[in-house]
Amino acid sequence: MIDYEKPDDDPIVAEVRKAREEIGAAFNFDLRAICEEMQRQQAATGATYVTPPPGREEKLNPPAKKAR
Repeated sequence: MIDYEKPDDDPIVAEVRKAREEIGAAFNFDLRAICEEMQRQQAATGATYVTPPPGREEKLNPPAKKAR
């Protein structure tokens, strides 16, 4: 039985952590390189993996305030 108080007991969590470790190791744990590869793969397939809903982008990245 899975003890949900211990996420390590969950096989899905273990699988995700293993994949994260493998991907990280393949790119020397360089987040920029990992993101660039994901973007390259997305462009190559023509797929869009994440599209924020309208207006969400502005909330996440508000425009910079102009200096006075």
